[in-house]
Amino acid sequence: MRLYLSSRLPKTVRARRAFTLLEILVVLAIIGLLVGLGVKNADKILGSSQASIAGIFVNDTMKTSLVRYRIDLGDYPSTAEGLEALVTAPASKAERWKGPYIEAKGGKLPHDPWSELYQYRYPGTQNKGGYDLFSKGPDKTEGTEDDIGNW
Repeated sequence: MRLYLSSRLPKTVRARRAFTLLEILVVLAIIGLLVGLGVKNADKILGSSQASIAGIFVNDTMKTSLVRYRIDLGDYPSTAEGLEALVTAPASKAERWKGPYIEAKGGKLPHDPWSELYQYRYPGTQNKGGYDLFSKGPDKTEGTEDDIGNW
């Protein structure tokens, strides 16, 4: 019965029921352009989030651990002791150490998003009255513009 009714409809009504080949091709071209733009800019999108992660780690996450260490032991770890002092007690301060102050999976210190160890100095060269904690950034070279630090 439906076939009977559709065959009796005027041609203009039947033609409007489906997309034309041209309309489908235009939609596919637009989708292709959007996918191409997304793929082209994916490294920019992901790269900025990696820098944000490193910044949060340096300025917030480690700050809390280092302040707790300072409260318990009276000062920040020295450059020689490094961030390892937050995981294992330095020999000279073992009696006052109440750590671990950070969670180290498998005894390994956390790495930045580019698989490099975070750099630590106390006393700092950028922060004269405190410590320097930073990631060398995507170029993995210290002292360049892309370094992400607590200064």
